[in-house]
Amino acid sequence: MIKNKLIFALVLSLFTAANVLAAKPGPAEKKENKSPAEPPITGLTALDRPYDVGGVALLKWDVRPADTPDAVYQIYVSSLETGGWIKADEFPANTRTGKDMNMPFWAWKGSAEEHAVKVELNNFYGEAQAAGSVFHFKVAALKDKKSCESEVVSVRTASNWFRADRLNNLLLLIVIVIVFFWAVSHAKRKGLFIRRIAGLDAIDEAIGRATEMGKPIYYVPGIGSMSGISTIASAFILGEVSKKVAQYDSQIKVPHFDPIVMTVCKEIVKQSYLEAGRPDSFREDINFFVSQDQFSYAASVDGMISREKPAAIFFMGYFMAESLLLAEVGATSGAIQIAGTDVESQLPFFFTACDYTLIGEELYAAGAYLSKEPMLLSALKVQDFGKLLVMVSVFFGIILVAVGAKLNWDPFVQIILNLFKAY
Repeated sequence: MIKNKLIFALVLSLFTAANVLAAKPGPAEKKENKSPAEPPITGLTALDRPYDVGGVALLKWDVRPADTPDAVYQIYVSSLETGGWIKADEFPANTRTGKDMNMPFWAWKGSAEEHAVKVELNNFYGEAQAAGSVFHFKVAALKDKKSCESEVVSVRTASNWFRADRLNNLLLLIVIVIVFFWAVSHAKRKGLFIRRIAGLDAIDEAIGRATEMGKPIYYVPGIGSMSGISTIASAFILGEVSKKVAQYDSQIKVPHFDPIVMTVCKEIVKQSYLEAGRPDSFREDINFFVSQDQFSYAASVDGMISREKPAAIFFMGYFMAESLLLAEVGATSGAIQIAGTDVESQLPFFFTACDYTLIGEELYAAGAYLSKEPMLLSALKVQDFGKLLVMVSVFFGIILVAVGAKLNWDPFVQIILNLFKAY
């Protein structure tokens, strides 16, 4: 009986073991749970970015099917043969294609089938090391906690002597230079027409009145520095006014806010007296320094005007809050006042208190208008031509871009925009 029980237990154990072995999958039957690997990065090349001063590399590689918005590219750069990697950039994998490169169509043929990224090496290694050194690059792609890296590529950056991406600016400059020389030639032969500016025509009247009355003329060049355009224009006008004053043998006084402006204007007035044939009438105290404090300067000039009662006052240059203080006192003295400034906020005060006011660019044109010098007249005409060219170009450019956008002519619109861009 015991023997039969042992045999039965042995058979039952063998049967159970056989079932367990049968249920356990073999090596060939194991399921593959591993997720697919990240596709490799192919076609990576490193180039020197064209049309620059050096220190910028351009990386290009093929666009992959896995380049979705949730994937990320990382760019690494190193100046060493091994190691020393620095992360230079990181961006979504569905951006930065060749079509996105900010270069005109005649200098860059970009494709949407490849990535194109520029790396500013100066930001990581400085200009001295970035110029002419060999740099190594690699690109890493990350998505869903999976990553892959490209092979390492190398490039040496160099500066370029010609910027083809700015060819449109060169052509525009050539056109302007040709027009300038034509204008100079025409001005010397036949002269150039400039519209009448009432404020400048009144200069002879103001100086003549001061000569008849035997009273001085005050010329106030403002509070600007010698680097200001309005101060430079004022110095031109002072030269022409001084020449007429020397011819009429009248008296002019020029109070200054800036010592450097005073030194320059002193030489200009001296040269004007020399050209007028009256160097003996020139006095060193025509130009004198007052103060470099804005309201101290205004108060001092107001006091001089109130005491001497000049027959004519010129306000030409850069003015701020002191403009009304000066012009109002000059108006109460009974003087003819001619003002000019490019500071729009001060023009209303001059309009109110002065007899004549030069508006904006009339101040810049005054030197050419008074002197009739062919070179100055030509420069003035070329500026007008440039403005006309810009206005006409913008007008037709707007029309062409609007028509191209309406008809979905994207390449045509891009060409128009590239022509107007400065790069």
